[in-house]
This record gives sequence, structure tokens and C-alpha cells, in this order.
Amino acid sequence: MAQAFLSKRVVTPYGTEPGALLVEGGRILAICKPSEVPADAELHDCGDAALLPGLVDTHVHINQPGRTEWEGFRTATRAAAAGGYTTLIDMPLNCLPETTTVAALEAKRQEAQGECLIDWMSWGGVVADSQQHILPLAAAGVPGFKCFLIYPGCDGFTMIDQQQLEAALPAIAQSGLPLLVHAELAGPIDAAMLQLRDADWRSCATYLASRPDEAELQAVRLMIRLCREYKFRLHIVHLSTALALPDLRAARAESLPITVETCPHYLHFSAEQIADGATLWKCAPPIRSSQNRDALWQALGAGDIDMIVTDHSPCPPEMKSTEAGRFDLAWGGIAGLSVALPVIYTDCQQRGFGLEQITRWMSAAPAALAGISDKAGSLVAGREASFVIFDTEATSQVTPETLHFRHAISPYVGEILRGVVKATYLRGEAVYRSGSFATSPTGREVTLS
Repeated sequence: MAQAFLSKRVVTPYGTEPGALLVEGGRILAICKPSEVPADAELHDCGDAALLPGLVDTHVHINQPGRTEWEGFRTATRAAAAGGYTTLIDMPLNCLPETTTVAALEAKRQEAQGECLIDWMSWGGVVADSQQHILPLAAAGVPGFKCFLIYPGCDGFTMIDQQQLEAALPAIAQSGLPLLVHAELAGPIDAAMLQLRDADWRSCATYLASRPDEAELQAVRLMIRLCREYKFRLHIVHLSTALALPDLRAARAESLPITVETCPHYLHFSAEQIADGATLWKCAPPIRSSQNRDALWQALGAGDIDMIVTDHSPCPPEMKSTEAGRFDLAWGGIAGLSVALPVIYTDCQQRGFGLEQITRWMSAAPAALAGISDKAGSLVAGREASFVIFDTEATSQVTPETLHFRHAISPYVGEILRGVVKATYLRGEAVYRSGSFATSPTGREVTLS
């Protein structure tokens, strides 16, 4: 028997209208008018709550295998389900072994079995002199590759210099898959650090000065040149500086295959509001000024930034160095999977953006980056019925109990946000509803068509 989910706002690629989502056998049968619902359908009246496609997050650090004490598939996918996500794509670092070989990918697949409330994939990693593993990883099913142009914080996932990168780019171009780049170069950072030897590392201003905009800007310019020369798909992860936007805009005007993401913490917070010692806000690149934040929002509205992803990067509480409050000692990462949608919705209400833009930024565009637009990212008849019931009128305060990831620490705690995820459905079954989770994990690895 079909289920019919009725809402005054069903968000589809064609607009937002009152309607009913008809679901049977885990798939969307149709999106129809309420008057067209079959008489024998099981009705679920969502009222004023909106129906959105399940969110897709292409930038998540799950950390399993090897560092499950940091997060893990079970806790990450619980938090994601509570946040309206139905697909996560895991970054290849912070786990052990790092996902730089097919053997490591298979180890991750083994660990994920029976652990996931929602679907997942894994990026492959490109590290120093690993070019021989690129095409085998592509054949094994990764949707793309990630590299760092600077030390990533974990010794096992080595940064890649320009010579090594150019050795890898022909294989990446041949694969047809995107290369995701942490775009910071060490030169400007090393120069800044020389000036900060006697600085107060409890100060957010010190940390901000240690990761200057120029480090991102130079890296983006390098990657644009290489994209032009080697003709590969380039994706800039967690853009934090608006100074790189003119270069990216010009490159895309050349029809270079470049996409760009930013993250909720760069759009919601600003450096001016981060107190001394508040190391929960440390991330790399850093949270910059309120003026910079406004420019990122303008770029989203103009289409110069394609998507919003979390860069969910959790760690055990002691690694955030909250007692010492020193930014140079704290792990650089912000956890926020379960709250990203209401964070962005709250800010969008203030900036004049609506659910259709949010759906594009947080579902359709990430799905396209991962090559799974035929499976996720939009509510379309024939697709798997993975969707979110989102109450746009409700408000809630973020508490440790509502975070749901392994370690309940986050700079979002205490925030009062507009918009509440009432339920998340994966293939027609509720994996999260009104604070409760499904007891049987039904998430699985998504494969490319």
C-alpha cells in the first residue's frame, strides 16, 4: 500500500507547491495534488511543515576505522539523520588506514557494515607519490579524490607538493572524477608564524593572523592554473576567504570545470564574536570577519559558491584544549552535522533566501559533485524516497543532548535556531522522528551508476 505525505510546501526541482509525496516500495511513485491521492493510501499529514529532499553532505570526517573514539559510522549517521541528511561522503583522512588505497577502502566498507542509519560513500585520498592508486580507487567506486596542499594535522595523510600533484593530475583527469582540494599554501602561513612567535595564542586574532587570506588565495590561483592546463574537475573545499571569489568567478567564466563549497560556520559566525580562549571555534581555514561572511553569502546568492557542506570534524573533548584556551594547541575542527540545516535556515530567513536555495545548496549541488544526482538530491518520481519533514516555524535551542554525535561539544551549543527537523526518511522508512531513531540501521554504501 502506498503512503502519502501531504504538505503545503513540497520542494521539488520545479518549485514549491502544496502536494503529496506518494511513496511505495521505498521509491517516490509520484508528486501529486492532494486531491489526486489514492483512496487507499496511508496518509501522513505534515501540515505546515515542508518536505525537502534528504540532505547530502560531501564533507564529513567519520574517522572510522582507526579513530572511532573521535566519531564513527554509528554516531555520525545518527547525528546526520537528526539533521535531515540521508547521504554522507566521508573524507579519506583521520581514519586509520587513510583511504588512499583500495585495501583501505575495503577496510572502511567492512567497518561500515551494519553501523549506518543513512547512506554513505568515501572519497579517495591523493597523497605524496600515490598516483599509482588513483585509477584503481576510481574503479573500486570512490566518487572522487581529496588532497591537501598543506600539512593536514595527521601524519599518515601527507600533503602533496606541486610536483607530486602534477604527477597525479593526468590520472585524475583520466578518471573523470573531481579532485577536492584543501586550498591553503604554507608560504604565507610560515611567514605569518615568524611574526607571531611572541603572540598571545589565547587570542582568536592571533590564530586568524596565522592563517592569512593570502594562503587560500595563492592556493586557489595555483589550482586554477593547473585546472586550465590538465583539464580535470576541480572542487575547492571549505572556502573561507572572499578574496578568492574574483579569481574563481573569472575561471568559471572560462568554462573551467570548477565548483566551490563553503560551510555553516563560515556563514554563521564571525571572528569578531569569538572570545579569547574559545577554541571550540578553531577550524582551518579560520572563521574570518563579518564583512567576509557577508561576501560569502552574496557569492552564494550569485551562484559563485555552489554548495554548503558541514566539514563535520569532531574530536575527543581534550583535543580542543578548552582549559588552556590556546588556539595553537587545539584541534582544528567544528562538529555540527545535526544542526547545519536550522543554522542555515535561520540565517537565510535574515538574508532573504528560501527553501529552494537551501535545497540546491545542501542537497542537489553536493549530490551532483558526488555523481549521484540520479539517486539523491531532489524529490522526483522514480527516485528513492529519502526526504525530510522540516518545521520552519518551530524554534529550538541547541543543547549537548540534541547534538547526537559522539562527543557533545560544539560552538553551536546555546544557539537559538529557527527550523526543526521533525523526521528524516530513508527509502520510505523513518530513520529519525521526533527525537527517536530507528533501531535497525538500514543505511548502505551508494554506488556510482
